Amino acid sequence: MEILRTFDILDELKKKNDKPDILAAKRDGAWVTFSVDEYIEYSKFFSYGLLAKGFKKGDKVATVSNNRPEWNFVDMGMSMIGVVHVPIYPNIGEDEYKFILEHCDAKMLIVSDTALYNKLKPIADTIDSIEEVYTFNLIDNVPHWSDITDLGEKEKIRRKEELLQLKNSITPDDVVSIIYTSGTTGMPKGVMLSHRNFMSNVAATAPNLYLTKDDKALSFLPLCHVFERMVNYLYQHKGCSIYYAESLGTIAQDLKDIQVSIFTTVPRVIERIYDKMVSKGNDLPDSKKKIFFWAMNLGERYNIKARNNIFYASKLKIARKLVFSKWQEAFGGKIRLIISGGAALQPRLSRLFFAAGMPLMEGYGLTETSPVIAVNHLNGKGNLYIGSVGPVLENVTVKIDDEGEILVKGPNVMRGYYKDEKTTNEVIDGDGWFHTGDIGKLIKGKFLAITDRKKEMFKLSNGKYIAPQSIENLFKESNFIEQLMVIGESEKFSSAIISPNFDFLHKWAYDNKIHFRDNKELVSNENVKSLYQKEVVRLNKLIGKHEEIKRFRLVCEAWTSGNGELSPTLKLRRRILYRKYGDIIRDIYSYGAGEENRGAISF
Repeated sequence: MEILRTFDILDELKKKNDKPDILAAKRDGAWVTFSVDEYIEYSKFFSYGLLAKGFKKGDKVATVSNNRPEWNFVDMGMSMIGVVHVPIYPNIGEDEYKFILEHCDAKMLIVSDTALYNKLKPIADTIDSIEEVYTFNLIDNVPHWSDITDLGEKEKIRRKEELLQLKNSITPDDVVSIIYTSGTTGMPKGVMLSHRNFMSNVAATAPNLYLTKDDKALSFLPLCHVFERMVNYLYQHKGCSIYYAESLGTIAQDLKDIQVSIFTTVPRVIERIYDKMVSKGNDLPDSKKKIFFWAMNLGERYNIKARNNIFYASKLKIARKLVFSKWQEAFGGKIRLIISGGAALQPRLSRLFFAAGMPLMEGYGLTETSPVIAVNHLNGKGNLYIGSVGPVLENVTVKIDDEGEILVKGPNVMRGYYKDEKTTNEVIDGDGWFHTGDIGKLIKGKFLAITDRKKEMFKLSNGKYIAPQSIENLFKESNFIEQLMVIGESEKFSSAIISPNFDFLHKWAYDNKIHFRDNKELVSNENVKSLYQKEVVRLNKLIGKHEEIKRFRLVCEAWTSGNGELSPTLKLRRRILYRKYGDIIRDIYSYGAGEENRGAISF
């Protein structure tokens, strides 16, 4: 059966993969599962309830929630009657909430818990279009989402024919969701995505995953993000059970308890897992520590050809037995696939996880492309190239223009930006090509590699181009660097602002008997500055002469999405960082008051 609309997944599940645990979440310390029948029933009741409350095709309902089965119930319930789902990140600022809720014309808002209700109810009260605010968690004297399903259950006989007619009227090209891009500059844009956008992406990626109804997936990336949203549809299409992690802090235990086959992630999560592994390795007795880091170094040299080398293969067999087998146990012992997206993945991490017997593959896409454009996979031979984002999907066409920008055509390309025809026409040209804003190249004529963001590339005063993302990603391979922002537009040389990996730095300081009161004092220490100078010199040897970081400054803060330095998808918000560290940038380039290069600092 061809799946053309998101809610058609429910019929497919009932016919092919009817099971007792299609969705699950932990409640009061125990996993609570929902069957396919319950999934379908709750979704229909929510549809009936919305119809009873006067909702019509094209109306908008916004959700701000953690990952949970109820998110799916309301998502499917909306889609069956043509109500547009507007999922919003639970960790953005009040100004962004107000902008999105007003801009999308939300008629209803559903939030997950007390904290979000207390934060968003006052904002919702100022927006004329919002009629009601509901919660997923039970809160005294606050409307609960079950009020809508209870109403729907009462109305099911009266509304049954109406629902059927509405479902039949919905076309694959109808907008099913508006997803607001997190944005690294300015306010977000509302990306209109259709049923066809999502389901064409599901159809193109499904053959590349060896998953069945017996497999379990762990979901912890926000469902409001297009990547996890599409992947959740993909899991359901495959009949996999989806278990929603309690929080990022419980991922390790959840993986072990559930024994999942697959999960999707972003590079930062993998980097944190790697950091913890290295930290544990450093705590081992000397004899075991030596074996541990031997295995790590071996793993980081993994590639497809090397594994067929008899000498490398024999060493890898030993490393898997002595070290990597313990990693597999920590991940539950049944991991067959990890997919990373959202930002550039360090190739050495992909090699390391492959060596450990847990394939970690990178893909690429944007909200505007629903999202996948290309992804590495193990279906057939020659579809994996570590260091690239993989081959382009079969139903997607990519070309690289004269400036190196990646252009895309396909059924996954968005319908446009909501209420913004001008910007839509700027990114989708007259021939139908979507301009991604990313610079890339095709390796061996097949594998797509992303080198930078077009808008983030800059020129030095000597005319040489700098692609900051590739440099930043390389420097983040240092255990001592958590985040780094390359600067230097219109200057004579590149410099960097470095946010240290304080976990490693604190341990290094302890081992070297460096005393400090706080991080501010620590990064001012001359021994610490010397440590980072050596790291910068070492890493500079791996890039071009004109790209070298000539000067840097350490900052005492970790950059987070909560503080605004990173987007919800953990990309650098450069404009905010430029403003925050304007004095440091002026100091780096030795400007006096009022002398700064406005083009470089971009205030």
